[in-house]
Amino acid sequence: MIETLPQQRRPPLFRDDEPVVQGRSLLPGAREPGAGVPRFGDTDLWNFNGVLKRPANVNASMWKICFSLELEDPYWNLLARELMMLSFNQRHPAVLRSGVVLAGASSPSTLAQIASRLRTTARWAHTKGLPAHPDAWTVDDLRQRITDLAAEGASPDSVMNHVSGLKTLAAAAPALSLPWPTGDPWPGQSARQVARASSNQTLATPTVPPTTWFPLIRAAWAYIHDFAPDILRADRRHRELKEVARPSSHGIDARLEEWLADPDNKVPVHAPASDGDDPQVHWALLTLLLGYEAELYTAFSDIKSPKKLHRRTLVLDAVAEGRTTSHALTGELAQVVRPDGTTGPWHPGIGPQALLEAKTALRDAAFTLVVGLSMMRDSEVHEILRDPVVEHYNTPAIASTKIKGTTNRPGKHWWIAEPLVEALAVAEAISRHPERVFSPLRVAREDATLGGVEMLAAFVTFVNAGREWTGLDEIPTTYIRPHMFRRTMAMLTDQFPGSEIATGIQLKHLAKRALANASTRGYAASDTEWAEYLGDALDNVKFRRIKDLYERHTAGEEIGFGPGAERVKDAFDQIAATVTARNGDARTADTLLRTTRIHIRFGMLNNCTADHTNPVGAACLENAIVPDGHIGPLDERCRPDRCANSMIGPEHLPIYDSHQRKQLQLINTPSTPACRRDLAERELDTIRNVLKMAGQQ
Repeated sequence: MIETLPQQRRPPLFRDDEPVVQGRSLLPGAREPGAGVPRFGDTDLWNFNGVLKRPANVNASMWKICFSLELEDPYWNLLARELMMLSFNQRHPAVLRSGVVLAGASSPSTLAQIASRLRTTARWAHTKGLPAHPDAWTVDDLRQRITDLAAEGASPDSVMNHVSGLKTLAAAAPALSLPWPTGDPWPGQSARQVARASSNQTLATPTVPPTTWFPLIRAAWAYIHDFAPDILRADRRHRELKEVARPSSHGIDARLEEWLADPDNKVPVHAPASDGDDPQVHWALLTLLLGYEAELYTAFSDIKSPKKLHRRTLVLDAVAEGRTTSHALTGELAQVVRPDGTTGPWHPGIGPQALLEAKTALRDAAFTLVVGLSMMRDSEVHEILRDPVVEHYNTPAIASTKIKGTTNRPGKHWWIAEPLVEALAVAEAISRHPERVFSPLRVAREDATLGGVEMLAAFVTFVNAGREWTGLDEIPTTYIRPHMFRRTMAMLTDQFPGSEIATGIQLKHLAKRALANASTRGYAASDTEWAEYLGDALDNVKFRRIKDLYERHTAGEEIGFGPGAERVKDAFDQIAATVTARNGDARTADTLLRTTRIHIRFGMLNNCTADHTNPVGAACLENAIVPDGHIGPLDERCRPDRCANSMIGPEHLPIYDSHQRKQLQLINTPSTPACRRDLAERELDTIRNVLKMAGQQ
């Protein structure tokens, strides 16, 4: 029984044996009679592990509330326990009767923040020489607390959180058994206003710089698509060897002689640290290949034992003959082009230790692709369970759990493209956890956690360290966090649909998936660095298409029809004539193509050749209201059939032919309404004008 403090005005609202967790779904073990659940009367520790489901990316220590240091004082201890009970159980009958309404705490992590703020407030009071307990404080003291916090250099957001905590205590005072300074220290002001925190709605989350994003996504895809088969093959082979390995070295001499008698068997050696190094036998792996547990490699190590010396000599003789391999677990590896221009395997040799490192890199690569291209939060990626890919509205999607801003952990779906399906399959294949896809590989405990930040950093380090063999681009070691990828993908799909991404897949393909996954509008705001990067990339794509048209035209192929096409052909003819006059080559043509003002906007139904700065003859601008600040044609009013700038390419004709047949079908169907038939006839006239322009009518 906890003794009553002299400062208490009344007994607490909660009994000492009352569970802290009420009205929430408990884990099965916490529902058993006598289960160790935290109770209000526990003054040392509230441990929520095994009581409430912990997010997969939250460490077990974050699921505990320790009443340590300043909170060991009975006054502060009781005050903290009461405030946390009020925040965690807003629907408790006693709380409802008290009339106190607080912003609820959604998880034990929030309770830990409450405890931390109370602890630092008590520490501040001791430093300033205030009374030990707040029953003798005034609201002026609370205001001074915030003033001192700001003076110490705390960020506005941190100050705002402390202000919010003091305001919460003021609101909770009627339900507390201990005294607290009466009244809101800042009536009529929000915590943001008091802290002078910016109310600007511009999102603070930065994007991943394109100089980092592209090589990182390329590297992740290379590991998943190109290197994963080798790593998984080595993993299977290693597991098979360990499963049949004998625990005793009995009979190893006969087995060694039999093994060496087969010329196809090669002695496993460590990957050389540098060129020219003598091969070093991997004795543990050799022991495993012979059919014995790796720990029995000592059968070769003691040169004072005649038997062991004989075995060692036999192996070293085979090494001297050149019967060695650093790829004993994998066989031949995938070939890559390295930075020096040579071609060879992507890894010097995957032994047991290198295998563990490669599997870790493979998991980190899968995490990078999923967090980079799905717009999932870090917590949602960690919650992905086995067999996560499902069909959601006839489209592949990841099934996972939403954590942020909710206590009931609803299931959600995130639409994805094929590369992520492959990445998840690889991550699932190497996961040691019975349920989760992303889990530690070096620790078998089911409650072990991973950090998304650490996985990203480790993958960047691993890729950069192995570039000499893999041939991958160097990844700048810039500041990157999982939530930055969500922001980057939201911006890309909003601002640059149609741009090509690093893996060679069209971003518009991923955009269809990512845009359907919810994100705030702020996440889609443009980014200057990306705008410049992709602006240049799109200009290069446009030039390649113009160059392709030029080459086809000079080869005598038809490149387009209509008045716009004729102007483009005239420009190409002038360039070809200039190249001939200068006795130039393809490089001369490229230079002229870049310097000549050839205006082409490539489209689905036609190409527009209007000059943006002076769109003379553009039918789309006839009788149109041009928005303020708009420059160039109005795409939504395009008239391919009668515009002087229209260029109908051969690639457009099948679309018009198909559309013509569809309109004829509607016109010839008796049940088609008259108004719909009239519209189809007008559409048919437009189509026929286009086809006539192309000589198809």
